[in-house]
Amino acid sequence: MKKYIISIFALIIAAFAWVRCTDYPIDEDGLLITTRAQCYVSNFELLGTDYQTVRTKAAVIDTTAQTIDVEVFYGTDLKNLWPQFTLVTDAKLDPKITGFVDFSNLTTPKQWTVVAGNRKIKKTYTVNVTVQAKP
Repeated sequence: MKKYIISIFALIIAAFAWVRCTDYPIDEDGLLITTRAQCYVSNFELLGTDYQTVRTKAAVIDTTAQTIDVEVFYGTDLKNLWPQFTLVTDAKLDPKITGFVDFSNLTTPKQWTVVAGNRKIKKTYTVNVTVQAKP
């Protein structure tokens, strides 16, 4: 009897999981696809290897030109910076940030694409890093 109850319980859980997955579309990353069409960066942070900010002031985010301008302290190790983006609800970033990024080539800015919750709208943001003048 106990095995019978456990089997029925397992089947009920599997049925709920299957229904749940088919009711809501998910993308290749396992994230929920929604109807939201907004697609922008609301905040940007740049961290050093000690996970402390290396910005001299707040980053300037232009959602129309799709640029992010950020100044870092003089002497910052540009080869090991961790960018952090705050995105509008349900949006995601491509490519994913999985570790420290090399920003040392200041003439070639890094780019990331923000993908809207509906996965139909994509906007590529260019991150321009400048170094503070020597004190």
